[in-house]
Amino acid sequence: FEIKYIISIIKKIASFFAVLIVVNNISANAQLMVPRFELGAGIGSNIYQGDLTPSRFGSYKTMKVGFQLHGSLILSPSFLARTNLSIGGLRGDDAAYDNPEFRKQRNFNFKTALIELSELVVWNPLKTNYQNTGFSPYLMAGVGVSFLSVKSDASNFNPEYFADEAEIQQNIAADQEHGTPSVIPVVPVGAGVRYGFSPALAVYAESTYRLMFTDYLDGFSKATNPDGNDHYQTISVGIIFRPGSKGKLACPAVSY
Repeated sequence: FEIKYIISIIKKIASFFAVLIVVNNISANAQLMVPRFELGAGIGSNIYQGDLTPSRFGSYKTMKVGFQLHGSLILSPSFLARTNLSIGGLRGDDAAYDNPEFRKQRNFNFKTALIELSELVVWNPLKTNYQNTGFSPYLMAGVGVSFLSVKSDASNFNPEYFADEAEIQQNIAADQEHGTPSVIPVVPVGAGVRYGFSPALAVYAESTYRLMFTDYLDGFSKATNPDGNDHYQTISVGIIFRPGSKGKLACPAVSY
């Protein structure tokens, strides 16, 4: 009887330690768990930069609203791989500017719907991607493609004002014959800052500049300035959510 009793006690002790080992392993693995994905959504302004603005940096007078959705794979404490979808529009209008004087007489304008899909590498110099709390600046760059539906308009052009520049009307005809692009490759580069309230939730503000490979984003080139390409910029704010994050390192918070 005593031997059976002792064996029973030993089995219970062994079972107890086995449970402790399993719990310890689960706890250790949980401490090693790190977030792998994050989702984001933002709203902002698309700023056209081209021949129909007085500055090569564009103008806020003709900016259009835009929205973006993105999903990121967290590769390391420093790097994310981000897929970005932007939806919005662009607009340019000579008549929006008083200087120089010729713009209201030339009176070109355009507008377009815009959908952009891009792949970006995001670099966090503070290496806090797994932390997601507090402030973190970041830089990003990548490649993408923009889908456009450009509608350019030169119907309000004043030929009398440009009587000494007869070639401009020929150039308008040449631009109209050239047509406008519907698909354009882009190289987005940008910078931003995010603030994490918790491992699951953060907000961000960022600016992204698109290098483009066409001077016909606005439908005009020869009749304006054929020596430079058009571009556009986006300034946006938004939120970032990490699914499944529950307290530090994806584990439920425990208070003692």
